[in-house]
Amino acid sequence: MTKQELFDKFVDFMGRFAEIRAVAALRDGFIMTTPFTVCGSVFLLLANLPIPGYPEFMASLFGPDWTAPLNAVAGGTFSVLALIVVLAVTYKYVESEGCDAIMASILSLSTFLILLPPSLTTKAGETVGDIIPKAWAGSNGVITAILVSFAASWVFCYCEKHHIGIKMPDAVPGGVAKAFEALTPGMVLFTGASVLYGICHYLGATTLPELIFKIIQTPLQGLSDTLVGGSIIEALESILFWAGIHGPNVVGGVVSPILIANSLDNQHLLDMGMQLAGNPDAKIITCQVDFMVKTGGCGLTFGLLIASWLSAKSSQLKSLTKLATVPGFFNINEPIIFGLPIVFNPYLLIPFVLVPLIALVMTYASIVIGFMAPFSAVQVPWTAPPIIAGFLLNGWQGAVVQLATIVMSTIVYYPFVRMQDNAMLKEEQGQSENSADDGHSEEMQHEPQTQL
Repeated sequence: MTKQELFDKFVDFMGRFAEIRAVAALRDGFIMTTPFTVCGSVFLLLANLPIPGYPEFMASLFGPDWTAPLNAVAGGTFSVLALIVVLAVTYKYVESEGCDAIMASILSLSTFLILLPPSLTTKAGETVGDIIPKAWAGSNGVITAILVSFAASWVFCYCEKHHIGIKMPDAVPGGVAKAFEALTPGMVLFTGASVLYGICHYLGATTLPELIFKIIQTPLQGLSDTLVGGSIIEALESILFWAGIHGPNVVGGVVSPILIANSLDNQHLLDMGMQLAGNPDAKIITCQVDFMVKTGGCGLTFGLLIASWLSAKSSQLKSLTKLATVPGFFNINEPIIFGLPIVFNPYLLIPFVLVPLIALVMTYASIVIGFMAPFSAVQVPWTAPPIIAGFLLNGWQGAVVQLATIVMSTIVYYPFVRMQDNAMLKEEQGQSENSADDGHSEEMQHEPQTQL
């Protein structure tokens, strides 16, 4: 098998993988969590603005407990992320099957709640019951929420499509009939959750979310929080996008839950009064790293645009650069991905994959050496402009690192952009010569013949 055939099989496999219903539901479900995480980040950012003297100034105006209302919003978004995920992923899965997505989401949420620990132990050693513990309704319960979503979606859709349930007479209103039809999948799900809860409780003195966190989520977070793990993620996204598949959507749909959990773990350390800088328990690879390695979009194409402004001579590249610069400033790079194009472009494959990897190494090193602290749970909209995004996420150090990655990307892209531009220029010159030759031939044809 040749390298090209192997690559074609890989691209075909990833394309089919992206179309798997569970993968698509996971991707779309996490997109639905964006308003909660971004809005929660705004309040978290207001409580922790990286400006010297800001906390003291706010405390002088509103008292020492001035962050409590802001942290309450963060607690109602980040700390219940698993609850949001179980609703959103189930909804997207069942909706794509053409079934009753709202009812399925509610059943899925109830199933997840059944599996949660029913009590917690305070610092004083007192056990408090009849609660929904935010420790497991947040980042620690995300993997369990995803698994429950898939199971609940499959059971609900199977029952609805095969008409397994209580059928009401035609005279019964539709809303009432749907409620009774949901009784059967509800009983199946709740019985299953009850059995799982009993097995974990009586055999292991634990709960399913705690077991999954220990066996699955913790190792996955550990694997993702390495330079090798981060490099694999970035390389896959770039290679797939170069091959015409939206890499960030495909790969991000799988790894986003883990990277978000990493950032929420860091926020938990901050909430306990610990520092992230120099803390061995702090995660380095989080979802915020994307802003350092994808400035301008996947492939860090903002550097490509700057290189084009510096070197472009062909009319085609000049026009495309002007068109793509404003969207690129807001991390929208589809005009350059499909307009240049970068897709299946041999001139740009190497920098498109290499630049994000170098940026990842720069970001990772900046955190390891202590120049920049690991990221907290603060997020900004994915359209946040460069430098501003870096500052909001990690203070002036974040802005400096983001600026450094842009400079690096411009330098790396520059020679490849020159090659691309020269190829376009030759093509344009060849077209001009052909047009001139065609015009000359046309004049010769219309020139009057002299009769002898």
